Amino acid sequence: MEEQFAIEMLNITKVFPGIIANDNITLQLKKGEIHALLGENGAGKSTLMSVLFGLYQPEQGIIKKDGVEVKINNPNDANDLGIGMVHQHFKLVECFTVLDNIILGVEPNKYGFLQKSEARKKVLELSEKYGLHVDPDAYIEDITVGMQQRTEILKMLYRDNEILIFDEPTAVLTPQEIDELMQIMKNLAAEGKSILFISHKLNEIKAVADRCTVLRKGKYIGTVNTKDATIEELSAMMVGRNVNFHVEKTPAKPGDVVLEVEGLTVASKIHKNNAVKNVSFKVRAGEIVCIAGIDGNGQTELVYGITGLEPVKSGTVKLNGVDITKASIRKRSVSGMSHIPEDRHKHGLVLDYSLEDNLILQTYFKRDFTNAAGFLRRNNIREYANRLIEMYDIRSGQGPVTKARSMSGGNQQKAIVAREIDKNPDLLVAVQPTRGLDVGAIEYIHKQLINHRDQGHACLLVSLELDEVMDVPDRILVMYEGEIVGELDPKKTTQEELGLYMAGAKRDEVAE
Repeated sequence: MEEQFAIEMLNITKVFPGIIANDNITLQLKKGEIHALLGENGAGKSTLMSVLFGLYQPEQGIIKKDGVEVKINNPNDANDLGIGMVHQHFKLVECFTVLDNIILGVEPNKYGFLQKSEARKKVLELSEKYGLHVDPDAYIEDITVGMQQRTEILKMLYRDNEILIFDEPTAVLTPQEIDELMQIMKNLAAEGKSILFISHKLNEIKAVADRCTVLRKGKYIGTVNTKDATIEELSAMMVGRNVNFHVEKTPAKPGDVVLEVEGLTVASKIHKNNAVKNVSFKVRAGEIVCIAGIDGNGQTELVYGITGLEPVKSGTVKLNGVDITKASIRKRSVSGMSHIPEDRHKHGLVLDYSLEDNLILQTYFKRDFTNAAGFLRRNNIREYANRLIEMYDIRSGQGPVTKARSMSGGNQQKAIVAREIDKNPDLLVAVQPTRGLDVGAIEYIHKQLINHRDQGHACLLVSLELDEVMDVPDRILVMYEGEIVGELDPKKTTQEELGLYMAGAKRDEVAE
């Protein structure tokens, strides 16, 4: 008897202007398995899943569910077939509560009146059963990305979906949340749900997936049993070459103080307590200092305070000895600060602008790009954009004129990193710079950060990736509940010790 597949995508081809995103791809998902989809940024993983979820129609190919061919014209059709998807960039209504987002589109009603109490009960039962703890009354705009993701997962479970698509689900989570999510996925599979898991984090795929299908530049490379493949073999299939997983760097040579933060206190938007409480530290030229911590311990607000996205309640921020606590964002930018933001859509890009316009967002007013009469020098801008696209391998269907919105998440990230590092700033504030990037791109960005440091500049790195926290910086400052509770030397500490500081179980008496 031939094996029964929950989903079969046979010979799928999807074309966009200037690019074949999926080139004759076949993917078969068994019932009750966790099947990983692996590939570089822009390999066509999200596109393939968007075809399955009805967001795109393929030019060729068919989809079968339980052996029967089905037509999926839109996400409602997908939902009717029991297919749910957690998108890489969450599809949530910011000004709605968690509960409202979960029931949106399938609101329980009686005689036309909304019956929220039953829905709340079901949501709380599901959150308890799968360990997805959320506050149903919190507004989306006020909760962490980890919480937003749980909301997305509950949305699928609330609809009783059988086939669950997770698109880069761990890109925005802390190590602890990732472990929890892996467990949740295993529990779901054990209950007979079939999971498609898009990722380019090889250790996660090894930990959780039964089989793995690899795509490269829109083409199908192969499907392997994950337990039989090594991380090195998977990465070579994905990138087409061997990747160095170790960050090469010489010892730091710290110079003058570039960033000085003193007694900084920043209010929280969620609760009455302050998110950042009386924090002081220094970052010198020629060093990378990393702020580590579990998501939601004040790192975001600390960065907002330093970069000018939020006003501070008290304390000072100095750049090269000059007080910039109340300076505008442009003033900070022109004075030598660059910022790779945590939320690339909210603070990093103008999604409906072209790639080239996004690359000059902070420098368009300079003489290179604007003439004396105030008109943009389009040829110079195109030339500059092409140089950065080449240097940072930013892949986009139509080169510099591609709309930022249509690019893959990883390539959007590369565009921001390219723009911010190319300004050659005295201080680079890099928040989750490799979020959502594949191993080849991570290797390249880490080299860029080290290179920036070696040219005598300062870098403040904020990361939730334990490997990155251990490998890249010269000093680690751990934040817990808005305070710096420890300073660690990555060469002398372990992930376990770091974890204890991050969980608040350990703290230095004198944390500078």
